[in-house]
Amino acid sequence: MSNNTNVDRIRELNDRLRVSHVGGQVLVTSGISALGSIAVAVILREIATFDSFTQDNDPYGEHDCAALTVDGVRILWKIDYYDTDQRYLSPDPSDASVTSRVLTIMLTGEY
Repeated sequence: MSNNTNVDRIRELNDRLRVSHVGGQVLVTSGISALGSIAVAVILREIATFDSFTQDNDPYGEHDCAALTVDGVRILWKIDYYDTDQRYLSPDPSDASVTSRVLTIMLTGEY
């Protein structure tokens, strides 16, 4: 697979997790959880509909990380790629069969 194809596939898999929570795990930190269930639902919706990817916040085109403000709260979300045992990095993030994706949502101060 060419590098451009790999990036396209990684972005597709990341967007699927970010938008529909399919293809990996979604974790929220204690700081996000402490905001309450309604705030968490709003944050999840904002992340799912986020489309302001630029060269500055997405230099590799993978849609794997962004910071945004939701109802006055600054949050960060990021997607990490692990092997299927979640012990090491994935050998190939473009291959869902060897990658366990984890979307982590946190307050920027928790990073």
